[in-house]
Amino acid sequence: MMFTYLVMNLIFMLSLVFFLPKEKLTKPPKAFWINLVVLLVLTAIFDPIIIGIGMVGYNESLILGLKIFGAPIEDFFYAVYAACAVPLVWHMLGKKKERDV
Repeated sequence: MMFTYLVMNLIFMLSLVFFLPKEKLTKPPKAFWINLVVLLVLTAIFDPIIIGIGMVGYNESLILGLKIFGAPIEDFFYAVYAACAVPLVWHMLGKKKERDV
């Protein structure tokens, strides 16, 4: 199997499962959805710019080929990952502080 950007992104997304809180999972709060939308919009605006000016580039044989405003769909995984991973890290750090007190 070829190691594509999609495979790499899926590995990172699946890694989040190991860090999910052990207590009962609930519906994500409204702030999560707002954060996710903001990150996706910013990705849609700035990724095509940095790709267009040549700051970053992608091997066309390693992407799906589906693009949003010129940015590969795989780029949007980073925004989704950040929207999920940052609250998890915040949660984990908060739990650590509670134990230290």
